[in-house]
Amino acid sequence: MAIDLSYAPEVTALVEKTEAFTREVVLPIEDEHGGDITAAGGDTLRVELQKAAKDAGVFAPHAPVEYGGHGLNMTDRAPVFEAAGYSLFGPTALNIGAPDEGNVHMLAHIASPEQKERFLAPLAHGDMRSAFAMTEPSPGAGSDPSALTTRAEKVPGGWKINGHKYFITGADGAGFFIIFARTSGVPGDRGGATMFLTPADAEGLTVGRHIDTLDRAMIGGHCEVFFEDLFVPDSGVLGEVDQGFAYAQVRLGPARMTHVMRWLGAARRGHDVAVAHVAQRDGFGGKLGDLGMVQKMVADNEIDIAATRALLTRACWELDQGGHASNSTSIAKTYASEAIFRIVDRSIQMCGGLGVSGDLPLARLSREVRPFRVYDGPSEVHRWAIAKRVVGAAKKAAREAGA
Repeated sequence: MAIDLSYAPEVTALVEKTEAFTREVVLPIEDEHGGDITAAGGDTLRVELQKAAKDAGVFAPHAPVEYGGHGLNMTDRAPVFEAAGYSLFGPTALNIGAPDEGNVHMLAHIASPEQKERFLAPLAHGDMRSAFAMTEPSPGAGSDPSALTTRAEKVPGGWKINGHKYFITGADGAGFFIIFARTSGVPGDRGGATMFLTPADAEGLTVGRHIDTLDRAMIGGHCEVFFEDLFVPDSGVLGEVDQGFAYAQVRLGPARMTHVMRWLGAARRGHDVAVAHVAQRDGFGGKLGDLGMVQKMVADNEIDIAATRALLTRACWELDQGGHASNSTSIAKTYASEAIFRIVDRSIQMCGGLGVSGDLPLARLSREVRPFRVYDGPSEVHRWAIAKRVVGAAKKAAREAGA
Protein backbone atom coordinates (compact mmCIF):
# COMPACT_ATOMS: atom_id res chain seq x y z
CA MET A 1 0.00 0.00 0.00
CA ALA A 2 1.42 3.36 -1.04
CA ILE A 3 1.53 5.98 1.70
CA ASP A 4 1.72 9.63 0.71
CA LEU A 5 1.89 12.14 3.55
CA SER A 6 2.28 15.17 1.30
CA TYR A 7 -0.43 17.77 0.74
CA ALA A 8 -1.67 19.13 -2.55
CA PRO A 9 -0.08 22.44 -3.58
CA GLU A 10 -3.28 24.37 -2.97
CA VAL A 11 -3.48 23.02 0.61
CA THR A 12 0.15 23.89 1.27
CA ALA A 13 -0.45 27.38 -0.06
CA LEU A 14 -3.51 27.76 2.20
CA VAL A 15 -1.46 26.64 5.21
CA GLU A 16 1.19 29.25 4.43
CA LYS A 17 -1.39 32.01 4.02
CA THR A 18 -3.10 30.96 7.24
CA GLU A 19 0.18 30.99 9.15
CA ALA A 20 0.98 34.48 7.92
CA PHE A 21 -2.52 35.80 8.62
CA THR A 22 -2.64 34.30 12.11
CA ARG A 23 0.76 35.62 13.18
CA GLU A 24 0.54 39.04 11.58
CA VAL A 25 -3.13 39.95 12.08
CA VAL A 26 -4.65 37.80 14.83
CA LEU A 27 -1.85 37.10 17.29
CA PRO A 28 -1.20 40.77 18.21
CA ILE A 29 -4.87 41.19 19.17
CA GLU A 30 -4.83 38.06 21.32
CA ASP A 31 -1.68 39.23 23.09
CA GLU A 32 -3.08 42.70 23.66
CA HIS A 33 -6.14 41.30 25.44
CA GLY A 34 -4.56 38.34 27.23
CA GLY A 35 -6.52 35.78 25.24
CA ASP A 36 -9.90 36.98 26.56
CA ILE A 37 -12.25 37.12 23.57
CA THR A 38 -14.92 39.07 25.45
CA ALA A 39 -12.48 41.74 26.58
CA ALA A 40 -11.19 41.98 23.02
CA GLY A 41 -14.64 42.84 21.66
CA GLY A 42 -16.63 39.61 21.37
CA ASP A 43 -18.84 39.51 18.31
CA THR A 44 -17.67 42.91 17.12
CA LEU A 45 -14.12 41.57 16.96
CA ARG A 46 -15.34 38.35 15.34
CA VAL A 47 -16.93 40.25 12.47
CA GLU A 48 -13.80 42.34 11.95
CA LEU A 49 -11.45 39.33 12.03
CA GLN A 50 -13.64 37.29 9.72
CA LYS A 51 -13.74 40.10 7.19
CA ALA A 52 -9.95 40.22 7.34
CA ALA A 53 -9.78 36.44 6.89
CA LYS A 54 -12.03 36.66 3.82
CA ASP A 55 -9.82 39.38 2.39
CA ALA A 56 -6.78 37.18 3.03
CA GLY A 57 -8.42 34.20 1.30
CA VAL A 58 -8.26 31.91 4.36
CA PHE A 59 -11.87 32.02 5.59
CA ALA A 60 -13.92 28.83 6.19
CA PRO A 61 -11.47 26.17 4.96
CA HIS A 62 -13.91 23.44 6.06
CA ALA A 63 -17.19 24.75 4.64
CA PRO A 64 -18.60 23.44 1.37
CA VAL A 65 -17.46 25.43 -1.68
CA GLU A 66 -21.06 26.31 -2.57
CA TYR A 67 -21.32 28.12 0.78
CA GLY A 68 -18.14 30.13 0.36
CA GLY A 69 -15.65 27.72 1.90
CA HIS A 70 -12.64 25.80 0.62
CA GLY A 71 -14.32 22.40 0.98
CA LEU A 72 -11.33 20.66 2.58
CA ASN A 73 -11.69 17.09 3.79
CA MET A 74 -10.63 16.10 7.31
CA THR A 75 -7.05 15.23 6.38
CA ASP A 76 -6.45 18.51 4.58
CA ARG A 77 -8.05 20.51 7.38
CA ALA A 78 -5.45 19.36 9.90
CA PRO A 79 -2.48 21.60 8.98
CA VAL A 80 -4.74 24.58 8.21
CA PHE A 81 -6.58 24.35 11.53
CA GLU A 82 -3.28 23.90 13.36
CA ALA A 83 -1.91 27.02 11.70
CA ALA A 84 -5.01 28.99 12.76
CA GLY A 85 -4.84 27.56 16.28
CA TYR A 86 -1.40 29.11 16.78
CA SER A 87 -3.46 32.03 18.10
CA LEU A 88 -6.34 31.40 20.49
CA PHE A 89 -8.40 33.82 18.38
CA GLY A 90 -7.39 32.22 15.07
CA PRO A 91 -10.28 29.73 14.94
CA THR A 92 -12.79 32.53 15.49
CA ALA A 93 -11.21 34.53 12.69
CA LEU A 94 -11.45 31.66 10.20
CA ASN A 95 -14.93 30.60 11.40
CA ILE A 96 -13.57 27.20 12.48
CA GLY A 97 -14.10 27.49 16.22
CA ALA A 98 -16.38 25.30 18.33
CA PRO A 99 -19.29 24.77 18.10
CA ASP A 100 -19.81 26.46 14.71
CA GLU A 101 -17.27 24.36 12.85
CA GLY A 102 -18.85 21.10 14.03
CA ASN A 103 -22.32 22.39 13.25
CA VAL A 104 -21.28 23.35 9.71
CA HIS A 105 -19.93 19.82 9.24
CA MET A 106 -23.11 18.17 10.54
CA LEU A 107 -25.57 20.41 8.69
CA ALA A 108 -23.69 19.83 5.44
CA HIS A 109 -24.19 16.07 5.89
CA ILE A 110 -27.69 15.89 7.40
CA ALA A 111 -29.75 19.03 6.81
CA SER A 112 -32.47 19.27 4.17
CA PRO A 113 -32.01 21.73 1.29
CA GLU A 114 -34.35 24.19 3.02
CA GLN A 115 -32.50 23.85 6.34
CA LYS A 116 -29.17 24.37 4.60
CA GLU A 117 -30.42 27.58 3.06
CA ARG A 118 -31.86 28.88 6.33
CA PHE A 119 -29.18 27.77 8.79
CA LEU A 120 -26.04 26.41 7.10
CA ALA A 121 -25.58 29.24 4.58
CA PRO A 122 -25.50 32.12 7.11
CA LEU A 123 -23.39 30.06 9.53
CA ALA A 124 -20.81 29.16 6.89
CA HIS A 125 -20.69 32.78 5.69
CA GLY A 126 -20.11 34.06 9.23
CA ASP A 127 -23.39 35.99 9.28
CA MET A 128 -24.42 34.29 12.51
CA ARG A 129 -23.17 31.92 15.19
CA SER A 130 -24.76 28.72 16.50
CA ALA A 131 -24.94 26.47 19.55
CA PHE A 132 -25.23 22.71 20.03
CA ALA A 133 -27.41 21.99 23.07
CA MET A 134 -26.80 18.46 24.36
CA THR A 135 -25.16 18.57 27.82
CA GLU A 136 -27.44 18.71 30.87
CA PRO A 137 -27.03 19.05 34.63
CA SER A 138 -27.09 15.84 36.68
CA PRO A 139 -28.81 13.43 36.36
CA GLY A 140 -29.09 14.37 32.68
CA ALA A 141 -26.85 13.83 29.67
CA GLY A 142 -23.15 14.52 30.12
CA SER A 143 -20.37 12.04 29.42
CA ASP A 144 -23.18 9.51 29.08
CA PRO A 145 -25.55 11.00 26.46
CA SER A 146 -28.07 8.19 26.99
CA ALA A 147 -29.04 9.92 30.27
CA LEU A 148 -30.77 12.56 28.13
CA THR A 149 -33.74 14.10 29.98
CA THR A 150 -34.77 17.06 27.78
CA ARG A 151 -37.97 15.89 26.12
CA ALA A 152 -39.79 16.78 22.92
CA GLU A 153 -43.48 15.88 22.75
CA LYS A 154 -45.36 15.64 19.44
CA VAL A 155 -48.06 18.27 18.99
CA PRO A 156 -50.04 19.30 15.89
CA GLY A 157 -47.62 20.71 13.32
CA GLY A 158 -44.48 20.12 15.33
CA TRP A 159 -42.96 19.49 18.75
CA LYS A 160 -42.86 21.10 22.17
CA ILE A 161 -39.53 20.90 23.96
CA ASN A 162 -38.93 21.19 27.70
CA GLY A 163 -35.61 20.82 29.47
CA HIS A 164 -32.51 22.37 30.98
CA LYS A 165 -29.10 22.38 29.31
CA TYR A 166 -25.78 23.68 30.58
CA PHE A 167 -22.18 24.20 29.47
CA ILE A 168 -23.60 25.14 26.05
CA THR A 169 -20.71 26.76 24.23
CA GLY A 170 -21.46 29.90 22.25
CA ALA A 171 -25.06 30.14 23.47
CA ASP A 172 -24.90 33.85 24.29
CA GLY A 173 -25.34 35.59 20.94
CA ALA A 174 -26.03 32.47 18.88
CA GLY A 175 -28.41 32.91 15.96
CA PHE A 176 -29.80 29.39 16.18
CA PHE A 177 -29.61 26.23 18.25
CA ILE A 178 -29.34 22.55 17.45
CA ILE A 179 -31.20 20.89 20.31
CA PHE A 180 -30.73 17.28 21.39
CA ALA A 181 -33.99 16.03 22.94
CA ARG A 182 -35.59 12.71 23.80
CA THR A 183 -38.58 11.82 21.62
CA SER A 184 -39.09 8.24 22.83
CA GLY A 185 -37.97 5.96 25.61
CA VAL A 186 -36.64 6.97 29.01
CA PRO A 187 -33.30 8.28 30.32
CA GLY A 188 -30.77 5.48 30.06
CA ASP A 189 -32.08 4.14 26.75
CA ARG A 190 -29.46 4.12 23.99
CA GLY A 191 -31.95 5.35 21.38
CA GLY A 192 -34.90 7.68 21.14
CA ALA A 193 -33.21 11.06 20.65
CA THR A 194 -33.93 13.61 17.93
CA MET A 195 -32.14 16.78 16.83
CA PHE A 196 -34.09 20.00 16.30
CA LEU A 197 -33.20 23.31 14.65
CA THR A 198 -34.63 26.52 16.04
CA PRO A 199 -33.88 30.25 15.86
CA ALA A 200 -32.42 31.59 19.11
CA ASP A 201 -35.19 34.17 19.46
CA ALA A 202 -37.98 31.57 19.52
CA GLU A 203 -40.44 31.95 22.38
CA GLY A 204 -39.69 29.42 25.13
CA LEU A 205 -35.90 29.45 24.68
CA THR A 206 -33.92 31.31 27.34
CA VAL A 207 -30.15 31.66 27.63
CA GLY A 208 -29.23 31.88 31.31
CA ARG A 209 -26.01 32.57 33.16
CA HIS A 210 -22.48 32.16 31.89
CA ILE A 211 -20.81 29.30 33.78
CA ASP A 212 -17.37 30.49 34.87
CA THR A 213 -14.69 28.24 33.38
CA LEU A 214 -10.92 28.24 32.97
CA ASP A 215 -10.96 29.15 29.29
CA ARG A 216 -11.63 32.64 27.95
CA ALA A 217 -11.14 32.31 24.20
CA MET A 218 -14.43 30.69 23.11
CA ILE A 219 -16.90 33.32 21.99
CA GLY A 220 -20.37 33.28 23.55
CA GLY A 221 -19.27 31.57 26.75
CA HIS A 222 -20.51 28.30 28.24
CA CYS A 223 -24.09 28.91 29.32
CA GLU A 224 -27.17 27.46 30.90
CA VAL A 225 -30.12 27.22 28.49
CA PHE A 226 -33.76 26.58 29.35
CA PHE A 227 -36.59 25.29 27.15
CA GLU A 228 -40.17 25.90 28.36
CA ASP A 229 -42.79 24.69 25.90
CA LEU A 230 -40.51 25.68 23.04
CA PHE A 231 -42.42 24.97 19.82
CA VAL A 232 -40.40 23.64 16.87
CA PRO A 233 -42.30 22.94 13.64
CA ASP A 234 -41.88 19.62 11.87
CA SER A 235 -39.63 21.42 9.38
CA GLY A 236 -37.20 21.97 12.26
CA VAL A 237 -36.47 18.26 12.74
CA LEU A 238 -32.86 17.65 11.70
CA GLY A 239 -32.71 14.29 9.98
CA GLU A 240 -35.18 11.66 11.12
CA VAL A 241 -37.07 11.34 14.39
CA ASP A 242 -35.43 9.06 17.00
CA GLN A 243 -32.14 8.93 15.04
CA GLY A 244 -30.32 11.65 16.99
CA PHE A 245 -27.75 9.38 18.61
CA ALA A 246 -26.70 8.05 15.21
CA TYR A 247 -26.51 11.56 13.74
CA ALA A 248 -24.44 12.76 16.68
CA GLN A 249 -21.64 10.48 15.53
CA VAL A 250 -21.49 12.42 12.27
CA ARG A 251 -20.50 15.47 14.31
CA LEU A 252 -18.67 14.19 17.40
CA GLY A 253 -15.77 12.25 15.85
CA PRO A 254 -14.76 15.00 13.41
CA ALA A 255 -15.30 17.69 16.08
CA ARG A 256 -12.92 15.89 18.43
CA MET A 257 -10.28 15.87 15.73
CA THR A 258 -10.70 19.53 14.88
CA HIS A 259 -10.26 20.31 18.59
CA VAL A 260 -6.98 18.40 18.39
CA MET A 261 -5.92 20.42 15.34
CA ARG A 262 -6.68 23.80 16.90
CA TRP A 263 -5.18 23.15 20.31
CA LEU A 264 -2.11 21.51 18.81
CA GLY A 265 -1.47 24.89 17.19
CA ALA A 266 -1.73 26.56 20.60
CA ALA A 267 0.62 24.02 22.15
CA ARG A 268 3.10 24.51 19.33
CA ARG A 269 3.12 28.23 20.05
CA GLY A 270 3.90 27.48 23.69
CA HIS A 271 6.74 25.21 22.65
CA ASP A 272 8.15 27.81 20.27
CA VAL A 273 8.09 30.46 23.00
CA ALA A 274 9.91 28.17 25.43
CA VAL A 275 12.55 27.05 22.93
CA ALA A 276 13.29 30.66 21.97
CA HIS A 277 13.68 31.48 25.67
CA VAL A 278 16.04 28.63 26.61
CA ALA A 279 18.14 29.23 23.49
CA GLN A 280 18.92 32.77 24.73
CA ARG A 281 18.67 32.63 28.54
CA ASP A 282 22.01 32.41 30.35
CA GLY A 283 22.39 30.27 33.44
CA PHE A 284 24.75 27.82 35.09
CA GLY A 285 27.65 28.68 32.84
CA GLY A 286 25.86 28.59 29.49
CA LYS A 287 22.51 28.73 27.79
CA LEU A 288 19.59 26.95 29.48
CA GLY A 289 19.02 25.06 26.25
CA ASP A 290 22.40 23.39 26.65
CA LEU A 291 21.40 21.75 29.95
CA GLY A 292 20.41 18.10 29.76
CA MET A 293 17.24 18.46 31.84
CA VAL A 294 16.00 21.28 29.62
CA GLN A 295 16.92 19.38 26.48
CA LYS A 296 14.84 16.43 27.72
CA MET A 297 11.79 18.69 27.99
CA VAL A 298 12.41 20.10 24.50
CA ALA A 299 12.74 16.58 23.10
CA ASP A 300 9.64 15.32 24.91
CA ASN A 301 7.65 18.22 23.48
CA GLU A 302 8.83 17.41 19.98
CA ILE A 303 7.85 13.76 20.50
CA ASP A 304 4.38 14.70 21.76
CA ILE A 305 3.82 17.06 18.81
CA ALA A 306 4.89 14.40 16.29
CA ALA A 307 2.87 11.63 17.95
CA THR A 308 -0.25 13.81 18.12
CA ARG A 309 0.03 14.64 14.42
CA ALA A 310 0.49 10.97 13.52
CA LEU A 311 -2.57 9.81 15.48
CA LEU A 312 -4.57 12.72 14.11
CA THR A 313 -3.59 11.86 10.53
CA ARG A 314 -4.70 8.25 10.98
CA ALA A 315 -8.06 9.23 12.48
CA CYS A 316 -8.72 11.84 9.77
CA TRP A 317 -7.87 9.33 7.05
CA GLU A 318 -10.42 6.89 8.47
CA LEU A 319 -13.06 9.63 8.66
CA ASP A 320 -12.36 10.56 5.05
CA GLN A 321 -13.00 6.94 4.05
CA GLY A 322 -16.56 7.36 5.31
CA GLY A 323 -16.35 5.49 8.61
CA HIS A 324 -17.13 6.71 12.13
CA ALA A 325 -13.49 6.00 13.14
CA SER A 326 -14.72 5.61 16.71
CA ASN A 327 -11.61 3.89 18.03
CA SER A 328 -9.03 5.99 16.20
CA THR A 329 -10.73 9.28 17.15
CA SER A 330 -10.93 8.18 20.79
CA ILE A 331 -7.25 7.24 20.76
CA ALA A 332 -6.20 10.47 19.07
CA LYS A 333 -8.39 12.65 21.30
CA THR A 334 -7.23 11.03 24.53
CA TYR A 335 -3.55 11.12 23.67
CA ALA A 336 -3.68 14.62 22.21
CA SER A 337 -5.61 16.24 25.05
CA GLU A 338 -3.03 14.98 27.54
CA ALA A 339 -0.01 15.57 25.30
CA ILE A 340 -1.06 19.14 24.49
CA PHE A 341 -1.30 19.95 28.18
CA ARG A 342 2.10 18.33 28.79
CA ILE A 343 3.64 20.43 26.02
CA VAL A 344 2.36 23.68 27.50
CA ASP A 345 3.22 22.61 31.05
CA ARG A 346 6.82 21.76 30.12
CA SER A 347 7.05 25.06 28.26
CA ILE A 348 6.05 26.89 31.43
CA GLN A 349 8.65 24.96 33.40
CA MET A 350 11.40 25.83 30.94
CA CYS A 351 10.60 29.53 31.30
CA GLY A 352 10.56 29.54 35.09
CA GLY A 353 8.96 32.60 36.68
CA LEU A 354 8.24 34.13 33.29
CA GLY A 355 6.26 31.03 32.41
CA VAL A 356 3.65 31.61 35.08
CA SER A 357 3.48 35.36 34.47
CA GLY A 358 1.52 37.46 32.03
CA ASP A 359 4.72 38.50 30.29
CA LEU A 360 4.54 35.35 28.17
CA PRO A 361 1.43 33.65 26.73
CA LEU A 362 2.14 30.32 28.42
CA ALA A 363 -0.05 30.74 31.50
CA ARG A 364 -3.12 31.57 29.43
CA LEU A 365 -2.36 28.72 27.03
CA SER A 366 -2.34 26.36 30.00
CA ARG A 367 -5.70 27.76 31.08
CA GLU A 368 -7.14 27.18 27.61
CA VAL A 369 -5.88 23.66 26.88
CA ARG A 370 -6.54 22.08 30.30
CA PRO A 371 -10.32 21.72 29.70
CA PHE A 372 -9.67 19.61 26.58
CA ARG A 373 -9.18 16.59 28.83
CA VAL A 374 -12.87 17.04 29.72
CA TYR A 375 -14.44 18.60 26.61
CA ASP A 376 -15.70 16.16 23.95
CA GLY A 377 -15.52 13.29 26.41
CA PRO A 378 -13.18 12.94 29.39
CA SER A 379 -10.06 10.86 28.90
CA GLU A 380 -11.49 8.24 31.28
CA VAL A 381 -14.61 7.76 29.14
CA HIS A 382 -12.57 7.36 25.98
CA ARG A 383 -10.25 4.85 27.68
CA TRP A 384 -13.29 2.90 28.84
CA ALA A 385 -14.71 2.89 25.28
CA ILE A 386 -11.38 1.81 23.75
CA ALA A 387 -10.97 -1.03 26.23
CA LYS A 388 -14.61 -2.10 25.82
CA ARG A 389 -14.14 -2.44 22.06
CA VAL A 390 -10.90 -4.43 22.43
CA VAL A 391 -12.25 -6.77 25.11
CA GLY A 392 -15.51 -7.17 23.18
CA ALA A 393 -13.58 -8.22 20.08
CA ALA A 394 -11.61 -10.75 22.12
CA LYS A 395 -14.82 -12.22 23.57
CA LYS A 396 -16.34 -12.48 20.11
CA ALA A 397 -13.21 -14.23 18.80
CA ALA A 398 -13.35 -16.69 21.69
CA ARG A 399 -17.03 -17.46 21.01
CA GLU A 400 -16.37 -18.02 17.31
CA ALA A 401 -13.40 -20.26 18.07
CA GLY A 402 -15.55 -22.38 20.37
CA ALA A 403 -18.44 -22.66 17.96
